[in-house]
Amino acid sequence: MALLLSLLTALVLLSSGPAGALGCYPPQDHVLLSRETLVLLSKMSTISPFFCLKDRQNFRFPRATVDGSHVQRAQAIFVLHQMLQQISDLLATESSSVPWNTALVDQLRTGLHRQLEDLDTCLIQEMGVEVFPLAMQGPALALKRYFQGIRLYLKEKKYSDCAWEVVRVEFMRSFSLIISLQERLRNKNGDVKSP
Repeated sequence: MALLLSLLTALVLLSSGPAGALGCYPPQDHVLLSRETLVLLSKMSTISPFFCLKDRQNFRFPRATVDGSHVQRAQAIFVLHQMLQQISDLLATESSSVPWNTALVDQLRTGLHRQLEDLDTCLIQEMGVEVFPLAMQGPALALKRYFQGIRLYLKEKKYSDCAWEVVRVEFMRSFSLIISLQERLRNKNGDVKSP
């Protein structure tokens, strides 16, 4: 029994230490899922973006959270997780007001959920208990403010079709950055290099 407990403890330590962390890469299909998400988002358009030019908004995406020459792998995984979680949460809480095809929204949320499950595992492997301190630091706070700005915008615009169109386009921009970050995470180095 003691030998089994020792082996299990060693396995946990190896999988959460540096050796285990090097093996945690979001699956290649995450890039494919994100590309599919871009296609879904483009299909969701119910109104011409040109009709909504007066409603445009600069949400000031915190690019520093995904850019930089040496974003650490753990931080990149955390940022990816937060972006996908915030988009999923926004779609879940405001789903009654979205003007989009519900089947497409459900398909989008399913893809987000699948990626989030994989990233949960990677976060635990990469950071273990360090996830919680990082949640209170710069990147997490910047992303929280960014998505809070989107929520406030939708509320101010009374969840109009044009407001959702502006948000849909913003999500497309976000997914372009998500894909770029996912591709850099596939890099085998300890750091996530800029493209």
